[in-house]
Amino acid sequence: MKNRPFIGILVAKRSSRKKTLALYQRYHHLNLKLYTFTSEDILWKEQRIKGLSLEKGLTKQNSFPFPHVVYNRCFSKNLLTIQRLEKAIGKNKCFNSINFFNKWELYNLLKESDLKGYIPDTFSYPDADVSELLEKYRLIYIKPTYGVKGESVYRVKVMDHGDIHISMHSLAPRYICRKNENIQEKLASVLGHHNHYMVQEGIDMFPVNHQYFDIRSLVQKNILGEWEVSAITCRVAYKDYFNTSMCERIQDATELLPRLLSSELKNKVLQSLHEASVKAAQAAENHIGSLGELSVDFVLDTHKKLWIIELNGKPQKSIYNDLKSLIAKKKVYSRPLEYAFYLSQL
Repeated sequence: MKNRPFIGILVAKRSSRKKTLALYQRYHHLNLKLYTFTSEDILWKEQRIKGLSLEKGLTKQNSFPFPHVVYNRCFSKNLLTIQRLEKAIGKNKCFNSINFFNKWELYNLLKESDLKGYIPDTFSYPDADVSELLEKYRLIYIKPTYGVKGESVYRVKVMDHGDIHISMHSLAPRYICRKNENIQEKLASVLGHHNHYMVQEGIDMFPVNHQYFDIRSLVQKNILGEWEVSAITCRVAYKDYFNTSMCERIQDATELLPRLLSSELKNKVLQSLHEASVKAAQAAENHIGSLGELSVDFVLDTHKKLWIIELNGKPQKSIYNDLKSLIAKKKVYSRPLEYAFYLSQL
């Protein structure tokens, strides 16, 4: 059976099994048996799993032996299921077991690496003196240590007249701190007395047609177990929004960047994106454990310098559905199974 290994994709909900199976089955041509399952589908005593697989073009539920390798697409801090599976099938046979990244830990990791030139200054909240940071940077972002899709990210900017605008998602202020008010007290009332936030130097982003955008680099391991960049896309936010997770459109970076940069600078930026993405993935894996994919989010500032904003352990795959490049789209879904196949042969 080693020649045709069982590969299991762990998902959070049973309702996700069919769609996930269809996507990954469609884009690979490897000699493996693929099934999707949830933690509730595992029969621990019998060492079997009630999984969903494709049989002669039809989706069916069957009882399967434990897989040789598990690809974790279940976004959770709870590692109990993964830990039990690893005991049963072997260490490092489950990849992306930790995909809910601690952004503060990763910031400190990258700041000490040779990627430090890409990392904005970042501080722990509420330890940081926000008044002092605003005086230095004029613009800061306050974000959760564990965060997704730009939720609970606050943009804090000192305006020319001295008031401080606190925004969420859009540039329009949700709260205003007058120049005679204490910003630290104002933020305490907005955020509550929590310690799970961090404060990041605000990067003055380079816009496209007066709209902010970021650059998401998807880094995945291939069939040789080596990190490669599979896709680099730009998420263009809605007008007057800074949260690129709520984007108006997705574009391939090779389409958008030539509109903003000279040919020479575009090539330099793309090369930097590839090199920095792979280095970030390697550093994260050394710290976190077995990974097969992650995404690295960059922005270009007004001086056209690249900055790494954050790393994501469970890249959102739906953003690639509208890509014109079928080759890139195929890589997005085929590479995790290539890496799973590689692990199954070790």
